[in-house]
Amino acid sequence: MGKGGDALVVCSDKSLGIGITIWDVDTGDHLLHIPTCASPSHGLLCLRKQFLVASQIHRHGSVGGGAIFIWALNKPQLPLRSYPVEAIVPLSCTKDGIYLAGGALSGNAYLWEIASGRLLKTWQAHDKSLNCLLFSNDDSLLISGSNDGMICVWSVISLLDMADSGSLPSLLHYSSEHRSSVTGLLNTSGSSSSVLVSSSLDGTCKVWDFVSGRLIQTQVYPVAITAIVLDPGEQLLFCGSVDGRIFVNRLDIGLLEDPFFVAQAQSVVLKEHNGAITALAFSESGLISASEDCTICMWDVVNWVIIRKFNHRKGAVTNLTVIPQSSLLSVSNHQRVSNQLQVSMLDKYPQPASSSKEKITLPSSCCSLKEKQISLDFRSTDSLNQHISDFQKDGTPAAMQMKVETCIENRIWATRMTKHVMEMNKHLQSRLLDLMQCRLLWPTEIDTPSSRKRKMLKIESPLLQGEEKPQSST
Repeated sequence: MGKGGDALVVCSDKSLGIGITIWDVDTGDHLLHIPTCASPSHGLLCLRKQFLVASQIHRHGSVGGGAIFIWALNKPQLPLRSYPVEAIVPLSCTKDGIYLAGGALSGNAYLWEIASGRLLKTWQAHDKSLNCLLFSNDDSLLISGSNDGMICVWSVISLLDMADSGSLPSLLHYSSEHRSSVTGLLNTSGSSSSVLVSSSLDGTCKVWDFVSGRLIQTQVYPVAITAIVLDPGEQLLFCGSVDGRIFVNRLDIGLLEDPFFVAQAQSVVLKEHNGAITALAFSESGLISASEDCTICMWDVVNWVIIRKFNHRKGAVTNLTVIPQSSLLSVSNHQRVSNQLQVSMLDKYPQPASSSKEKITLPSSCCSLKEKQISLDFRSTDSLNQHISDFQKDGTPAAMQMKVETCIENRIWATRMTKHVMEMNKHLQSRLLDLMQCRLLWPTEIDTPSSRKRKMLKIESPLLQGEEKPQSST
């Protein structure tokens, strides 16, 4: 097995016995087979080039009976198995591999912390089943698409609020522009990083500014669109259809006077598959398309011809992803300790905020302990930075690995601090509302037995005076 080049990872949802097949993209050689996997569409992802994560549905259409398997790419035969409370269909993870999101057939969404396995949030995201999930490039937003055409944009900060893991998080935007099931979501990573592209069985692809929620552009096709992908330069949009055709259009954002146009007449059409396109991806060699006809094609996107064809006779391909072949190689003990991402079994139910799995505890009644903890954190950070500086002087790759791990730890620390700040803000807001209510009610008496007695005395006293005055005059 060579160290360079890409590897193609594909799976089907037909049977758990089919498993995952991995090919060499350049030569077509079979590299690896991972047994026991049947993942639905959008249910397979690669986690920081170190793990494969796949959702499993044992009984088609059932609410229970699902699982999530995690394989270490350097030892893929022993998966870590987790069993959520209901079957998970689409999966998505943050770029740094810290959080994993999953969507269920019921419309519920779940968010886990991968290192600890803790279920941070579960909420009713949609009325219909979730089809697609996507984190924005800066991991600040989670976008979800459902079977009824609804697209929702959620704030990740609100998802990480641990005050109530079952409460509804902050919904920034939502759209019901699609008239049928959402089949794909993707986010540009260039200068226009706030651009979202969605596809649907209604035969349209829509381009959004998901920060403002504004619809920028609509591309209309003659058939239902089942999969989408952007080329590495993010200039061309490839749309796979239900009849096996792949439409290619330029993504000219902001250059069109009319945001609604029919793209069929302007598009290049690739024809080879005899079934619906189920997945699209790009490798260094070109475009890769998978279909229900059990074939995978690699395309030269310059000459629009097929470079290579793979046959997956075991069943229709539902997912494909491209990983570096170097991820499949065993690593040394030093690399495993310094650069290996930690994963844990995913919790089935949310844990209380005071659970023993919580890694950071700051006693609120002892300020001196806080100060000692903070001073120790600063000392350890300074020591770690000194080690990294020494490694950089020696020119060893360990410096970069330690730098990456330090950035991840800082990200986790910042997330936890954000949770604490949000809890403090909630408490302060509650106190402020109480004070405002007291000030508003201050001019009026509160309706209590003592106040009612005082009111009765005030009302009766003029009457008594009025009755006493005639007596005094006589």
